[in-house]
Amino acid sequence: MSSIAIIGFGVVGSGTVELFEKNKANIEKKIGRPVEIKYILDLKDFPDSEYNKKFTKNFDDIINDPDVEVVAELVGGTTFAYDYTKKLLSKGKSVVTSNKELVACHGAELLKIANENNANYLFEASVGGGIPIIRPLYKCLAGNAIESISGILNGTTNFILTKMIREQMDFETALRMAQELGYAEADPTADVEGEDACRKICILGSLAYGKHIYPEQVHRSGISRITLDDVEYAENAGYAIKLIGSVQAIGNRISAIVSPRFVSKKSLLSSVDDVYNAISVVGDGVGDVVFYGKGAGKLPTASAVVGDIIDALKHQERILAISWDDNHDSSYIVPYKSVETSMYVRAKAKDNDVDKQKGHLSDLFGKLIFIERNGRANDEIAFITPSLVESEIDEKLEVLSKSMSIESKIRML
Repeated sequence: MSSIAIIGFGVVGSGTVELFEKNKANIEKKIGRPVEIKYILDLKDFPDSEYNKKFTKNFDDIINDPDVEVVAELVGGTTFAYDYTKKLLSKGKSVVTSNKELVACHGAELLKIANENNANYLFEASVGGGIPIIRPLYKCLAGNAIESISGILNGTTNFILTKMIREQMDFETALRMAQELGYAEADPTADVEGEDACRKICILGSLAYGKHIYPEQVHRSGISRITLDDVEYAENAGYAIKLIGSVQAIGNRISAIVSPRFVSKKSLLSSVDDVYNAISVVGDGVGDVVFYGKGAGKLPTASAVVGDIIDALKHQERILAISWDDNHDSSYIVPYKSVETSMYVRAKAKDNDVDKQKGHLSDLFGKLIFIERNGRANDEIAFITPSLVESEIDEKLEVLSKSMSIESKIRML
């Protein structure tokens, strides 16, 4: 009989146990032999759990048991989860995880240790919850040169923006609702400031392009400064505001960024609402494909974890084709200011006369698209710039700031 262990009995850990036990007969049929959860490691006590006989607080029980073939690390963070994972892989035990922070920060190192010890390190659940995206990238789309990946990678921010767009809630009210519903943490910084989405795009980019992308190498900005004024201007221009993580090939280098974007209503990404995620992958052979579904939640994430457990048990005699090289070359990442983009800008005239500024704006930027909205103040103007190198846009906005106050700027997708 094959044995597995679960580290962490929180939301995802308990969901993994629940789903595994519910579908145990089918899982055994798929891997071709009996399998059991032998240990559940957690520092808390769960006296009322039907699995209380499986609980342990001693990591040594797991690492020293030769019957344990696969361990699901579901605690998160980069402290003892990192230590546990290194020790398990070094011992030849495969590890599956939903820990996006650990994979984004140490993925190259952990994959190398796994390969050296004939073990597998799998992390389908680290990006997109229950949406299959990691496996398609290294299997189904392996014959493609990946041109770009972009997507809505964080359900919390997408829920907040949906409320702002659909129900005209301001950011703070929508955030409170997300917290009340359990979509946002008490400290929502990782979500609303783009940290979570940044980790996920690092994982996808590392896998697609074969070199590790570290979170600190990626520019990120969040949604906390988005206002209902911006939402209305976007709607009137035929766009929706979404927090987008993106990575694309530029020659032998890559560009990676996380930021709010104006997304055209013609794009499938614009219609992805609430806590759903969607990831667009463009390959030179397949074209544009979109992966869509619930990006988080107890059972959707557990679904991906259990899938990886099955894969690891089925492939215990060989290494799955998933790896990337470590990379500390900062020149590999193209500075985001040197990439071409077009920008939505909202500004206020210091002398309250915006009409006379239009000629000045056209002189600065060239052909602009001016946007209107109901109740626009007399001193306010909004426009979309032509596609320019971002540093050049900033230089022009610096000149403009002498006569106008720049209230908001959002990149176009």
